[in-house]
Amino acid sequence: MSNSDRDPLFFPPAKQPPEEEPEGYSAEVDAAGQQKRLKVIVVATALMLLCGLLYLKHDTVQAAWADLKARLGLAGEPVVAGPATLSEHEIEGLDQLPPQVQAQRLLERAINHYAGAAEQIEKRVGSWRGNIHEDQRLWALVTTALGSNDLRVRAAAIEVDMAARGTPKTPETVDKMVSEAEPGRADRTGALWALGELANRGFEPDRARQALVSYLNDPQEEARYWAVEGLALTGQDESIAPLLEVLRNDSSPRVRERAACSLAQSGMLDHAQRMKAVPELLNYADDPALDAQTHKWIFQALRDITGQNLGEDAATWRNWYSSQPRG
Repeated sequence: MSNSDRDPLFFPPAKQPPEEEPEGYSAEVDAAGQQKRLKVIVVATALMLLCGLLYLKHDTVQAAWADLKARLGLAGEPVVAGPATLSEHEIEGLDQLPPQVQAQRLLERAINHYAGAAEQIEKRVGSWRGNIHEDQRLWALVTTALGSNDLRVRAAAIEVDMAARGTPKTPETVDKMVSEAEPGRADRTGALWALGELANRGFEPDRARQALVSYLNDPQEEARYWAVEGLALTGQDESIAPLLEVLRNDSSPRVRERAACSLAQSGMLDHAQRMKAVPELLNYADDPALDAQTHKWIFQALRDITGQNLGEDAATWRNWYSSQPRG
């Protein structure tokens, strides 16, 4: 039977010999070429669709883009996410948490200005003493809170810090810290810091401040540094003059810088108290006995205290200050 007589239903067509492949040809090369052509087609199609969308719905796309920018933007007035108030549910839940977590949670809320957070810290801090410790997370929160622009938040940080350090809030503790701050003791710096905290919370504030002032002339730079830090924590008018004296006369740039910061922003002085330092800072501003770096710290302190940016010319600052109302 010839091929022409076969029933096509039962006999498949005879195979044709394969065409010869051109030299250098391979299936892989052909597949790669097809993939490239497919990518070009996909990209071209996407561009055509996008152009069509922009043409047909220009206003819609522009509105969507504006909305996207508004959602991602960081500039502008604060946008409130919700009421910054401790809910009754959250307060009840705190009782089920370990003291360490309570302290962390409430200090975090205080930093974010949640109403009721500072009050809860004040209510609970007595029970935390001896039951919390200053781990890395709590210390980070304390440090952040001490940098808050709200002195109540800073006060909350002091309370939590004292509880974590196990510092009893008693006059007897002041006696102990005065003794531990003496030369040769193991933890002078911790004692100087504690004296500032105790003074701020109202425990023998005058005695604590006087002890701190006495260490501003200590031969050890580290002791002078922490005496400045402690003095800034007291928040007392009487601490301003000693800090100004350190800024002008201490031999250590590190200690002078801390005195400038204590007058300008850090510590527990309020704005009205800081303004009391301005006249003497103006006297220092062009004092030839001071080096260039100290002058920079003085002008930075003036900017921080007053909110003015008048450069680094003492006469300009004096003219501005003399024009301000006194009250």
